[in-house]
Amino acid sequence: MSVPPTIDIWKYKPWWCQPWTILLTGTGVILGNWLLFHKIWLIAVTSSFVLIWWFYFLVFIPNLFKQQGLNQEQ
Repeated sequence: MSVPPTIDIWKYKPWWCQPWTILLTGTGVILGNWLLFHKIWLIAVTSSFVLIWWFYFLVFIPNLFKQQGLNQEQ
C-alpha cells in the first residue's frame, strides 16, 4: 500500500503569499499600530482582525485545499 502524496498549497503561492510573509506582515501591522498610537483598544481591534486573517489564510484555506485535493484523487 503506497502513501498518497501530500497536498501542499504553499508551492502554488507566490513568495509574497507564503506563511512567513503573512505572519511578518500581521506582526508588523500590530507593532506599527502600537508604535504610532499607543492605544490598547486600537491594538485589540487590529489584533482581532489580524488573528482572523491569519486563521483564514494559514489554517482554513490550506485545510480546504488539502480536502479538495484528496477528494479529487478518489
